[in-house]
Amino acid sequence: MAEIVWTPGKFAAQVIDPALAALALDPPDRLTGVRQLLLGTALQESGLRHLRQLANRDGTRGPALGYFQMEPATHDDIWQTFLAFRPALAARVRAVPGLAAGQPKAEVLVHHHVYAAVMARLRFRRAPGVLPAAGDVRAMGAYWKAHYNTMLGKGRASEFEAKLAAALPALSSELSAG
Repeated sequence: MAEIVWTPGKFAAQVIDPALAALALDPPDRLTGVRQLLLGTALQESGLRHLRQLANRDGTRGPALGYFQMEPATHDDIWQTFLAFRPALAARVRAVPGLAAGQPKAEVLVHHHVYAAVMARLRFRRAPGVLPAAGDVRAMGAYWKAHYNTMLGKGRASEFEAKLAAALPALSSELSAG
């Protein structure tokens, strides 16, 4: 199977936008900011290239899966402690096109990119505080670090900020051209 080469605009249009539409969580005036936060997350976590966590220096791989590099334990926790108590939202997640019936397994994050974006959005939904405003790259980097990568993670907010800031002009031009 040929490797997909994603541009930020293509990834946002084909992966993030359908995920946000399926969830229908965010009011229209917040969608741009949520879209940017998810794009920055995927850029930082996988570079829009890696579907499984890269090997450590000792050759071992971590468990993270998909372009958003979500760990199976996090995936399962979202289902067990969040979606289990929100049946209407869980039904919208299960209705994402292309998913098999029932509760998806974490491994689905590797090949169903829209589902992976849905789960990343839900991870942020559970986080405290208000999501950063559209275009506030610094606040998005801090929010990602605090609530997605966590203080124990190896990622740095400054890396997130640089990757998202570099992608935003291309994202805007791709959207206006498309």
